[in-house]
Amino acid sequence: MRYVIIRDDDTNALTPVECLERLYRPFLERGLPVNLAAIPEVSTRATMIDGRREGFLLAQNLGESPTVPIGANRELVEYLLANRGYHIVQHGCHHDYLEFDCPAQTEAIRRLEQGTARILEAGFPHPKTFVAPYDKLSRSSLQAVAERFRVLSTGWFELRRLPYSWWPGYLKKKWRGTPHWQMGSTLLLSHPGCLLSYHRSFSTALQGIVQCLQSNHVTVLVTHWWEYFRTGQPDEPFIDFLHETLRHIAKRPDVKVISFDQIASGEIPLN
Repeated sequence: MRYVIIRDDDTNALTPVECLERLYRPFLERGLPVNLAAIPEVSTRATMIDGRREGFLLAQNLGESPTVPIGANRELVEYLLANRGYHIVQHGCHHDYLEFDCPAQTEAIRRLEQGTARILEAGFPHPKTFVAPYDKLSRSSLQAVAERFRVLSTGWFELRRLPYSWWPGYLKKKWRGTPHWQMGSTLLLSHPGCLLSYHRSFSTALQGIVQCLQSNHVTVLVTHWWEYFRTGQPDEPFIDFLHETLRHIAKRPDVKVISFDQIASGEIPLN
């Protein structure tokens, strides 16, 4: 059996419920888990590297507050809690640009704990999995994450950024050619890039997804809900492709969709 984890990034207090419902109702109806990497207290001034406003800030009027905790949107919280197919993982704290590429461990710890507090205040279970904005973490942030989370999901690992005690394990992982590895009690998952993205042609993306499913025991598929509504209107072909991907996965008897929690609990082995 092979396993796939759907990781959708950037759900936050300003995310319209109807966007998630449109994308993931077919998944929920089939009983397939959807892992939402949720921003605990979103920055309303968050920008990308080029200075443009982050795509997940769809609201036209962002108000005066510099940040908004996810619990402030009770409609969203109640919707997510009512649909048990959604699994909340922690995505940074404010989602400021590269906020966990910080060198000071004390600052990384403060951001991690503040983010977790906001998730708990909203009424969600304690998150077991962490996702950094832009998949970028400093050495001190990696150490702080490992002390607080069972699972780290990221795009890749760089030797120069790892805690020195992790180097032997990382080199062993590279020698084995495995995408996922473990240090102590922390499970470290990498993913093959954002295959479910409007930047990719659908045929190339599906080919890449099929190849990953064939070659990996566990595949993390990353997407971003706001990309499907980036113009203010639903991108119907892109939404159709997401659902086509679902149909492809669902019809394969050798593939099962799982949550990060199932990896965290040891129910599903990494490799």
